[in-house]
Amino acid sequence: MKTFLPALLLATMAVITPARAAECTKLVVSADSDYAPLHWYDGKQLTGASIEIARRALTALEIPFEIRYVGPFHRVLKEAESGDVAMVASLKKTPERLQYLAYTSVPLFSNPIAVFVARERRFAYAGWQDLVGKRGAVTQGNQFGGGFDEFLREHLTVQSAQKVYMNFTKLDSGSIDYLVTGYYNGQVYLSQTNQSDRFVALRPYVSETDNFIALSKASPCVKYLPRINAQLELMQSRGELRAVLERQAAEMKINAHVATAAPK
Repeated sequence: MKTFLPALLLATMAVITPARAAECTKLVVSADSDYAPLHWYDGKQLTGASIEIARRALTALEIPFEIRYVGPFHRVLKEAESGDVAMVASLKKTPERLQYLAYTSVPLFSNPIAVFVARERRFAYAGWQDLVGKRGAVTQGNQFGGGFDEFLREHLTVQSAQKVYMNFTKLDSGSIDYLVTGYYNGQVYLSQTNQSDRFVALRPYVSETDNFIALSKASPCVKYLPRINAQLELMQSRGELRAVLERQAAEMKINAHVATAAPK
């Protein structure tokens, strides 16, 4: 009987565990904490356009949820991969992320990515090839879409930092030649720190692909994806997604009109 009991317990656990795994008692939402006006941590909670849209959608669907700050974006992605974070609001769709994230079919808005340089050290720039041989930087965990991530890995020399301000400090000191980050994100930082006259975003954009809400494939809450898609479609048809981003951008005194996804 003594040798039989452990085997019985293991068998019982094997039956119970899948049942528990199928439950989604509370959907945990997180996001990049340093990417205003789309999503950021204000010292008390995560906020921003992506967070507001996720909150509205989940509230309308009466899905229990929690907005949780978990730290830098690379940690958010790691917890999404394990299923501890059920929803990431929002991010770009890349091959690496598709391995563990299920994306909504409705884009929230376009998220242009720009090359920022010190105004007094700006260089001729017509596209990706003009970055080859120069010293660049990105924020840890960021990916950019549109094929640029693959180009970066194969052809560019970049370093990473946890926060965008760290890279702007390096750019100011001349230890790097350029910074690749979200256009909105960079403009918000420069506006809030009164440094808009010291740096410039070069054109054309590195990429201008959409941001989506995504659910962790490792979380039982992924079962809500069809319902969330339907709710986002409704919100998009009413112009609600556009309005949320434009209001957040206006509050931060940046122009979001040209980069807002049109209703489809």
